[in-house]
Amino acid sequence: MIAPLVLVLAQSLGGRVAAAPDGTVRLSFAARPGVCGNGVNIISLECRDGRCGNRTITHGGMFDRDDVDCDCEPGPVRVALTVRGGVVQSLRAYVGGHWATPAAGTVVADLGAVATRDAADFLLDLARRDGGRAADEAIFPATIADSVTVWPALLKLARDERVARRARRQAVFWLGQAAGDAATRGLTDLVDDSRVDREVKEQAVFALSQRPPDEGVPALIRIARTHRDPEVRRKALFWLGESDDPRALALFEELLTKP
Repeated sequence: MIAPLVLVLAQSLGGRVAAAPDGTVRLSFAARPGVCGNGVNIISLECRDGRCGNRTITHGGMFDRDDVDCDCEPGPVRVALTVRGGVVQSLRAYVGGHWATPAAGTVVADLGAVATRDAADFLLDLARRDGGRAADEAIFPATIADSVTVWPALLKLARDERVARRARRQAVFWLGQAAGDAATRGLTDLVDDSRVDREVKEQAVFALSQRPPDEGVPALIRIARTHRDPEVRRKALFWLGESDDPRALALFEELLTKP
């Protein structure tokens, strides 16, 4: 059944979720351009000119392909939260499709369509505060909210040692996947930050390896040459080896031939 919710309009989205009865809380918001999905298990990014699948995410992982073999709808983003005692236990994100009719005996509170800024702020706040599954699950749907710039908040998440490590690693990953030049600069700052632990730095190195070559390769070369941590240098060299970039080969020759 759909649970009735008496809500004050001025109440924050987080407050509305916390006030919901135990069960599932549903909300939806507009997806940014280039995002589409089948409403079930596929979300495609960077869709353009009628083609989707430059990067396609399934509930089983992410893979690259040229086309998606399904109907792909440009939104909305749908988020289903499992809530117990006013606390989000887990969440699932979809794009497109429509909400299924709840099974008999289940409690579903539908908050309807919410503003993209409210949705992104709520999801990123959940990632900051929660120590369980919901923290890292909340980050991806925030990155596909329409007309919201999330990379500054993701950088803060990645640097904050109070945030669960899994969530910090997710923040770094999506910085590398979704951000542009400014976030690439931020990733190199993250690798250089002495306050950030090695595992998060290594994830930042990986994220740099996923950027376009003209952004990522020079940053990786600098890290491989100058970083104080030998394990971070080793990671940078590994991803340079995967890049098939002539600049990486020149660096390898330099390192192997210098006395």
